[in-house]
Amino acid sequence: MTRQSGLSAYVAVTAAYWAFMLTDGALRMLVLLHFHTLGFSPVQLAYLFVLYEIAGMVTNLSAGWVAARFGLTSTLYAGLGLQVVALVALAQLDPGWGIGLSVAYVMAVQGASGVAKDLAKMSSKSAVKLLAPKDNGGLFRWVAVLTGSKNAVKGVGFLLGAALLATVGFVGAVWGMALLLAVILLAVAVAMPAGLPRGRKGAKFSEVFSKSANVNWLSVARVFLFGARDVWFVVGIPIYFYAVLSDGTEDGNRAAFFMIGSFMAFWIVLYGAVQAAAPRLLRAATRPEHELVGEARRWAIMLFLVPAILALMAFLSGEPAVWLTVTLVAGLLFFGGIFAVNSSLHSYLILAFTRDERVTMDVGFYYMANAGGRLLGTVLSGVSYQTGGLALCLGTAAVMVGLSVLASGRLRAEGTPEVAT
Repeated sequence: MTRQSGLSAYVAVTAAYWAFMLTDGALRMLVLLHFHTLGFSPVQLAYLFVLYEIAGMVTNLSAGWVAARFGLTSTLYAGLGLQVVALVALAQLDPGWGIGLSVAYVMAVQGASGVAKDLAKMSSKSAVKLLAPKDNGGLFRWVAVLTGSKNAVKGVGFLLGAALLATVGFVGAVWGMALLLAVILLAVAVAMPAGLPRGRKGAKFSEVFSKSANVNWLSVARVFLFGARDVWFVVGIPIYFYAVLSDGTEDGNRAAFFMIGSFMAFWIVLYGAVQAAAPRLLRAATRPEHELVGEARRWAIMLFLVPAILALMAFLSGEPAVWLTVTLVAGLLFFGGIFAVNSSLHSYLILAFTRDERVTMDVGFYYMANAGGRLLGTVLSGVSYQTGGLALCLGTAAVMVGLSVLASGRLRAEGTPEVAT
């Protein structure tokens, strides 16, 4: 593949991934805020996203093999198309249904969306390994741009979802996103240049399980890293902020939607911007791989301190307070910056550790672990907030980061002996 065709393929893959993540972010905020206003408890809200994460785990485990067998473009298009189907199905939700039926239906639709998300993610991240230049830190730069820009777009999606819910309502928002994504899917399919692998018939499903200690330990670290984010991000913080900001009136609820959506959007945009800048922050172009491996543990230790301190402050406060809310906003934005560097390092290391011939399988396995962490965090978000409030949410996040630190300490540069930690 020529450099020009490789760049064209990278642009097409990135555009498709952007379109998907815009609707994914908007859908998450729509579902969370819409069903909270309908009276769903924190645990019931968490249930709405459980099948989404379970589906992501199963999808990532199998999608790497499917891509190896049938090609990367097939899984990318399948992910985009399935998201359109999921959005159309969600628009059919009947407000007259009982809570039990509504939860079951939305869980099923979210499950389909989870499959779609991880098909698109695995395809996009694997394509970078094959398309990126190998010299002068090119791999780290290209994966950082894809991942960082994706999260910035997803942040805009959070704000878009809250804005659409407050203006055109739930059903109108879902139909509009389905139409937008269908148009973009058609455009990307027409514009996608040739060059991505078309698959190999001899690929075996058993190959998805990695024999690399680095891939396995990095996957464990990823479980707890993303669990630590979602344990407060999915349910705890949005519901806490809603309790603080809403006065119970229709106008008050609408204002709360905008403010919560704005915070979540800004957090994701900041996270994406720092991810994209991570190679420069870490001076990756001039540093050997073993130094970047060591950075994964150091940055995880720094991340641990933030939720630990915030959990202590929330515990001492007891009740919601203005000073605590302001502190939370600042602290969680700081958490987002450090978390972004950790996430960007992980995204680079999984591609550095894998080989070209099994990239889709190792990336699929790794993102199965990512989905497992999100599942764990999602469940614990609702349970911990309902059981012990915000302090328990943040304390659980600190424990999970601590476990990620331990797993990161087991990583080593390829070709170097493992040392005790």
